[in-house]
Amino acid sequence: MIIETGNDYIAALKGNQPTLFKDVKTNFIPDSTVSLINKGHGRIEKRRVSICQSPNDITFWPGLKTIIRVQSERQTIRHNHIEVQNETRYYISSLSTTAQEFSERIRGYWGVENKVHYVRDVTQGEDASRIRTKPLPQIFAIARNFTLNLYRSQMFENMAQAQRLCSFGLDTLKQFFRMK
Repeated sequence: MIIETGNDYIAALKGNQPTLFKDVKTNFIPDSTVSLINKGHGRIEKRRVSICQSPNDITFWPGLKTIIRVQSERQTIRHNHIEVQNETRYYISSLSTTAQEFSERIRGYWGVENKVHYVRDVTQGEDASRIRTKPLPQIFAIARNFTLNLYRSQMFENMAQAQRLCSFGLDTLKQFFRMK
């Protein structure tokens, strides 16, 4: 359906597609690779993004043109000790572009994940919500998104801080959002 509408995809491969995942891991031969290093938030992350644009011997997948492998090593300093975490993730895509471009697109996705989903899950407690009766989950999701948009429109960068400040009471809310 995505390809039929003239769009493209980059999709993470996980255990929910076991045959495709196994084929990709077994038959991945990189055509090109880009290495990146990011520092920040008390950690160093080294990433190698490799692409395979000749996905032979892979289970058929509509529009598949490129397989992407992201190998990451995260070094975090905790209590004067360096913890190292290694992870390899695979993606499939209908795009045919460079390893650098795929790296930027995948990194951009995680920016969205961290900016929206993580905030909704952790700061707003969405995953812990016990609201299950329809249509309440959808209504509360809309309210959470609306709240985040209000905070961002007031130039808050830290959503947890914004939520704490706004929970002081109605007078505080009125002041923040210039209401009478």
